[in-house]
Amino acid sequence: MQEEAEPEEEAKVANLADMQSTLTRLREDLQKIGPINPMATEAYEEIKERYDFIVREKQDLTHAKDSLLLTIAEINTVARDTFMEAFTKIKENFVLVFRSLFTEEDDCDLRLTNPDSPLESAIDIIARPKGKRPLTINQLSGGEKTLTATSLLFSIYLLKPAPFCIFDEVDAPLDDANIDKFNNIIKKFSNESQFIIVTHNKRTMASTDVIYGVTMIEQGVSSVVPVDLRELQASVG
Repeated sequence: MQEEAEPEEEAKVANLADMQSTLTRLREDLQKIGPINPMATEAYEEIKERYDFIVREKQDLTHAKDSLLLTIAEINTVARDTFMEAFTKIKENFVLVFRSLFTEEDDCDLRLTNPDSPLESAIDIIARPKGKRPLTINQLSGGEKTLTATSLLFSIYLLKPAPFCIFDEVDAPLDDANIDKFNNIIKKFSNESQFIIVTHNKRTMASTDVIYGVTMIEQGVSSVVPVDLRELQASVG
């Protein structure tokens, strides 16, 4: 009678068979990989060095981007605050100058079309002389447009007065009554600035201190003739 193999022996045989199978599979895998590259370590170090460099560059760019965005946000905040402060003052000046050129009962305003984004917003100029309700400034007469534009110029001027201002035939569309209003406001601000006015209006010329006339004595030759009205007035007085 043949004796049965002990369980331990059978386990060893089975384990040996599994190991041989695993060994065979590993040898096949090694054969698939191919021969060993002796330069693999050097290539790895080069690639790793390049990778680390790119990672550092990316981090620097990320930090630079964050810093730039922070700077832009700070600039926008300062610009917004500065703009709104200037806009508010100009708006107040506009009402005062406008009513000095028209009447105290006339209405005007400056409005942002997009108050949530003032730096990119357009500005509506509202001008409503007494008895009129125009929808836009284009519906005003030529003289009213000129006085409104003059009011806006002086409202900006009051924010930061300039040493001198030049007006080129601004008074051309104005009638005699409005010419006097224009000349009066020029006189009012001439204590702080010098005004140079190009004009053909006699009333404006008469209200100035010095007149500079350009004449052509001979063809192609121009000359400037100054007349100091202050000296004439003193001599007459």
